[in-house]
Amino acid sequence: MSNTVSGPRCAALVGTYTSGKTTLFEDLLFAVGAVDRRGTVREGNTVGDGATEARARAMSTELSVASIDFMGEPWALIDCPGSVELAYEAKCAMMVADVVVVVCEPVPERAVALSPILKFVDDHKIPHLLYINKMDQAEASVRATFEALQTVSSRPLVLREIPLRDETGKITGLIDLVSERAWRWNPHKPSDLISLPERLKQDESTSRSKMLESLADFDDTLMGELLEDTVPSTDEIYANLVRDLQQDLIVPVFFGSAEQENGITRLWKALRHEAPGVAVTAQRLGIDPAGGTQAQVFKTVYAGQSGKMSLARVWAGDLRDGMPLGNDRLGSIGSPLGKKITARKTAVAGEVVVLGRMATAATGELLGEHGVLAAKWPVPPAPHFAHAIRAERQSDEVKLAAALARLSEEDPSLTSSLDAGSGELVLGGQGEMQLQIAISRLKGDYGLQVSHHAPSLPYKETITRPASQHSRHKKQSGGHGEFADVHLEITPLPRGEGIRFDDRITGGVVPRQYIPAVEKGVMAYLARGPLGFEVVDVAVSLTDGGFHAVDSSDMAFQKAAAKAMTEAMANCGPVLLEPIVRVTVSVPTEFTPKVQRIVNSRRGQLLGYDAKDGWQGWDEVQAVMPQSETADLIIDLRSQSLGVGFFETVFDHLREVEGREAEKVIAARAEALK
Repeated sequence: MSNTVSGPRCAALVGTYTSGKTTLFEDLLFAVGAVDRRGTVREGNTVGDGATEARARAMSTELSVASIDFMGEPWALIDCPGSVELAYEAKCAMMVADVVVVVCEPVPERAVALSPILKFVDDHKIPHLLYINKMDQAEASVRATFEALQTVSSRPLVLREIPLRDETGKITGLIDLVSERAWRWNPHKPSDLISLPERLKQDESTSRSKMLESLADFDDTLMGELLEDTVPSTDEIYANLVRDLQQDLIVPVFFGSAEQENGITRLWKALRHEAPGVAVTAQRLGIDPAGGTQAQVFKTVYAGQSGKMSLARVWAGDLRDGMPLGNDRLGSIGSPLGKKITARKTAVAGEVVVLGRMATAATGELLGEHGVLAAKWPVPPAPHFAHAIRAERQSDEVKLAAALARLSEEDPSLTSSLDAGSGELVLGGQGEMQLQIAISRLKGDYGLQVSHHAPSLPYKETITRPASQHSRHKKQSGGHGEFADVHLEITPLPRGEGIRFDDRITGGVVPRQYIPAVEKGVMAYLARGPLGFEVVDVAVSLTDGGFHAVDSSDMAFQKAAAKAMTEAMANCGPVLLEPIVRVTVSVPTEFTPKVQRIVNSRRGQLLGYDAKDGWQGWDEVQAVMPQSETADLIIDLRSQSLGVGFFETVFDHLREVEGREAEKVIAARAEALK
């Protein structure tokens, strides 16, 4: 077996929550002596999940990176969060990895939960293999899981090994289909090489033939040998496996038990012998190795006294402490092992390092010696869930804005913005848990106490009947007084027409210079109508009026116009309008009926559904529903689709709302304005 690779390599471990990914990460580190003892998630002493939030939740909440050595070869392993709400971090890690290990459980019904991950690596042509974990479970089935996974992968899966079972059917080891050797597992100890049991030889032969047939689909020579019943050499089989994996033509499938440390050495050997090197990955990303020293940031971290740190993969050239890089000067270089950083002076192509004090470097940027270079990078997803937040101490408002900016730098799928309509500071993300983590970090890392609530919705109001109003503003308090007289006609407009103002003044009863002031007064009032919301779809005309040569002014006419609007609008039949959005829900086909029920339960109207373009076995469901019903839609949707469903919205129209629903909204608005 040969796979000549120059330079350090990088593998990312991804998978769904509860797949055992972090335990596998710990096993891989322990197997090569990178750690003295194997930590466990239960005890909270793993190299991965070192963050306070991760240990509090017993789950990965951020990337963990370990630079290690395996048989004299440098490697970087990246343990990625498994929660769908933190998927963008995993995507960033996969972009810079030479190979991705997709970890899953032996539960065929949950195979669809991996479809977004497999879609991402397939779309970006990232070499990847599957590791079916938890094979020590009595009900575990490699074959059933393999077949279920094939339905959600656009690449053919190739089973590299089959289970070794005892007479009771319990899985006790594995049989490698290339070398045709068998190993019996020992919990937390090296496996024993044993003779291939006679009773399993037929199963092994059949499975091996299927593996070779899959490889022959990409190699005419191998196909010819199989047709002629010629047994290919082991070296030839390995050469096909290496080439097909590196070109992302196939997905090799392995299995084991991370909890028992079984299948770990076999996985390490596959990575060492078959994963591509940095040159192949750089070429996949369109990076020119002749372009001088280049490094790409895939994660930004703010770490207390250490300040800003940038996790980066070096693509070409050598990094030197103090050299210009991107728009900064490189402050420091370090090798990561979880939270532990070991300082160094240089780094070479292929390595994953921590760059210190890179003030302007951002996640996804390709940093060169003479500035930031163009690079491919996934766009952060739009928020699906939001909180309006505020500092409990007014003096902390500036500090809060700065802290949120840092959190968004660390995770670009987390956003913060000031809503122009409500004036609220809105924190948006991919789900409730992600926002809880962010709020917890505001307290723990930045010492900020914040409160939060659901963001205000952009309700509007309009009128249902016209009215005319004559109002006069007169004030005398010594010296110049204030005087303005206006006659306004107020008329409802069709939905979506907006606001119109015009004048029909004749004979100069209101001088031209005061008409803009009347319009300004009208518009000021329409910002908050009788129900407490912005008024839309109304026409206002100035038809008559009067003025005083001395006492009239712009301010007097503004006040007169606002007074006229206040007196008239309550008689115009004001009604509440709620925003209606067009929703596009994406789910695996099997969950489409559940989406239809969700839409109906949220005052929505189903418009139809169709196959989702580019997504094997997925549907897109189109619907319209009130924006208020989408606030926690992602929670309901994920609970009904094994966590993988998602949606997009776009404003569609405003719709009149009456009855108890309107009364509830108006009452809440009145309370908020007190």
